[in-house]
This record gives sequence, C-alpha cells and structure tokens, in this order.
Amino acid sequence: MDPPLVVISVAPKCYSHRIIEETGEFVINVPTMEIVKQTLFCGRISGAKCDKFKEASLTALQAKKVKAPIIKECVAHLECKLVKSVAIGDHTLFIGKVLTAYVNEGVFDEKFDVKKVKPIFHMGGDDFVTLSPKVVTPPRPRKSELKRKNVINN
Repeated sequence: MDPPLVVISVAPKCYSHRIIEETGEFVINVPTMEIVKQTLFCGRISGAKCDKFKEASLTALQAKKVKAPIIKECVAHLECKLVKSVAIGDHTLFIGKVLTAYVNEGVFDEKFDVKKVKPIFHMGGDDFVTLSPKVVTPPRPRKSELKRKNVINN
C-alpha cells in the first residue's frame, strides 16, 4: 500500500518487455467485455510488427505521468514506474510503483459497478470471464491472415 505496487508478468520475447526495460515505465489499462476481442488480438500480436491500435481499432491517448499511452476504450488506467524486475522461469516479473490511477467517470464509486463495467479476467488460452459465470472465448485471428501480415508472436 505504501508505496502502491503492482506486478505484471511478461515474456522476454515480447516487444513490450523490451519497451518496459528501455523506458522503465508502463501502463496497466483495464479492459472490459466490450473490447474482449481486441484484448485477445493485442495479446496475440506483436506491436513490433504492426500498429496494434490501428489494427484493433483502439485509441491511444497521452498518459498523465508516463510516456506509454493509455487506451481510451479501457475503463481504468494505472501509470507505473518500474521499481524492480525479476526473471522467473520463462517470464520476467516487472514490479511497478503506481504513480497515478484513474477511472472513467461513472464506473467507480468505492468499487467498480460491474453491471456497467464488466471487467475481464484472462483464464488462460483464449478464454476470458467477467464477474459472472459466463465464459467468453472471442474468435482468434486466422493464422493465414496473421502470416500474411507477418505479425505472429513467436
């Protein structure tokens, strides 16, 4: 709590891993069921090979305290400064100090209004859930389409 810290796990082969190491900062954007398909797309495609914002029809906006962008379509944002990185297995844990956190107007009053927000949680693979028993599996981009664009994460 003091200071507020978060931990994310990123594979070294990912483009975002390199960017976090180089800049020493990152943003955690909180997506909802409204953009679950775009969330899966962004998790499967390398930003080194395409403009994820353009391809997923998402809007990049200037963050308040860091250079990394926020995603307009997400309902909340945590802007973080890297405190420490720890290599564990095939991933790196990036520990970030939350510099500022904010949410869209009307979706948070002590807690998220889950009837309005429907935050998503990744269950592994292509599956996501929200705060309901329904599991949502958005369609994956076709491999032939990704190979043609040369944007598959290896």
